[in-house]
Amino acid sequence: GVEKVYEELRQRGLSEETITMLEPIINLGGDNQKRLNCLKELIGITSAGSQGVDELQEIIDLIKILDISADVEIDQALARGLNYYTGTIIEVLAKDVNIGSLCGGGRYDDLTGIFGLPDVSGVGVSFGADRIYDVLNELNIFPDHQKAVTQVMLVNFGKKESAFALQLLEILQNSGISAELFPDAAKMKKQMQYANKKAVQYVLLPGEEEMKTGLYSLKNMQTGEQVKKVLSELISLING
Repeated sequence: GVEKVYEELRQRGLSEETITMLEPIINLGGDNQKRLNCLKELIGITSAGSQGVDELQEIIDLIKILDISADVEIDQALARGLNYYTGTIIEVLAKDVNIGSLCGGGRYDDLTGIFGLPDVSGVGVSFGADRIYDVLNELNIFPDHQKAVTQVMLVNFGKKESAFALQLLEILQNSGISAELFPDAAKMKKQMQYANKKAVQYVLLPGEEEMKTGLYSLKNMQTGEQVKKVLSELISLING
């Protein structure tokens, strides 16, 4: 929270006068877009500040595209207890339960350099299993069952296509299908090898043509058979 931010600023040697100058940023209010606009004016003149605001803007834009119902709030005063983060950090709270954060993490560059593997960036999160259990128990929302195997993998064709694929992913998951999107636009061979290694049943190809026509290619990884249908028909096929 705010006090942790002040504490970290003092530890970094900032004077009280300088910290006072930063208070407009720390105590910034309003909705997410208003905060982003203000942050752009306040810190966007620097390269690092501009990059940070752009990253947050992209996250907010993707949340809108996916129509995510969870409350997502930009908190420029959020501070994590570890100092290896170099980008966006997150904390996840449960609604209707006063338990604290269930999950936290963020972006870090070159953390692996500590262990002799330099120039490898990543994103990591940690979950509080005990807290998650307490929330599930208190709200009585334990799932009846959980599918362990991915039924459908969506091929990642690039930034534009993956933003579209995330919408398809949500539709599939809401239809009771265990699905995932390959994390980056790697070569098709690599993505197919990943699907085979995980014994994924189907691979869906949401490319540029599919975005235009609404017809999607679905490949059965066991038989090699490939069909092209509208998404609703493919969902019936997968669930059949």
